Amino acid sequence: MDTLPYAYSPIVDRPRIQWPNGARVAFYVGLNIEHFEIDKPSTSIWGGTAHLVPDPLNYGWRDYGVRVGIWRMIEIFDALGIRPSVLLNSDVCRHYPGIIQAGVSRDWAWLAHGKTNSALHHGFSQDEEKAVLEEVVETIAAATGRRPQGWMGPGLTETFETPRLLRELGLSYVLDWCADDQPFALAEPGMYSVPYAVELNDIMLLVAKGFTGEAFYQAIVDQFDQLYAESAESGKVMALALHPFVAGQPFRHPYLARALAYIAGHDGVWLTTSDAIADHYIASISRAGIG
Repeated sequence: MDTLPYAYSPIVDRPRIQWPNGARVAFYVGLNIEHFEIDKPSTSIWGGTAHLVPDPLNYGWRDYGVRVGIWRMIEIFDALGIRPSVLLNSDVCRHYPGIIQAGVSRDWAWLAHGKTNSALHHGFSQDEEKAVLEEVVETIAAATGRRPQGWMGPGLTETFETPRLLRELGLSYVLDWCADDQPFALAEPGMYSVPYAVELNDIMLLVAKGFTGEAFYQAIVDQFDQLYAESAESGKVMALALHPFVAGQPFRHPYLARALAYIAGHDGVWLTTSDAIADHYIASISRAGIG
């Protein structure tokens, strides 16, 4: 199969994107709030025990995020006026209701992120996938009071039917296709891609590549500076992907705080959510008669 779910579009040949109030960069935090099952392997800091049941080392490391790390990160978000775009496993609604309450009170954006990060989104029949997506979306809507507009699969996974099924459920965008610095239309009518960060991602940099806190800070600053410079020609999106069990560790806290303060301290930055980015982009191309 060689049919992509979107058309090729070189960034140099597109109409200019203009963000609200003349902003150059639309910046959002993609905050992964996830539930992991204790008897299944998942993201691990050390593979030597990942096959064990139970696996106290890796499960406890992941569980630190919802017990401690998220609350430390909230302090930074509150101080800078950042509303995260929460990539939410629907099982979080049942297991960690305090996090849901904290996010609702702060008007966070909520995206569907599967049921649990212990299972990737694949291997379904169409009927099975439809039922799974309905359950995830309805669970999040009931818990947060807001129906999700966006989707990111666990591990950025989809099937070829996912965009259509999401559209039928009322969603309008996905984050899974990390192919651009700007939003773009998918082949499925009414569905769009919003940029996410598979490399500027705390798991990739701090765990997989072993970056120090200082190197993590510098990577965030370098990404922002380059996009900010380029955005003189057309608006760009910068996403920062964070996990509370990684970026929420105490020794990384000062570097994350510094990096976010650096971005927030610039003029021409729209501190926003992936929902708002999708809404603005869709409205803009509709007014222009593009899509």
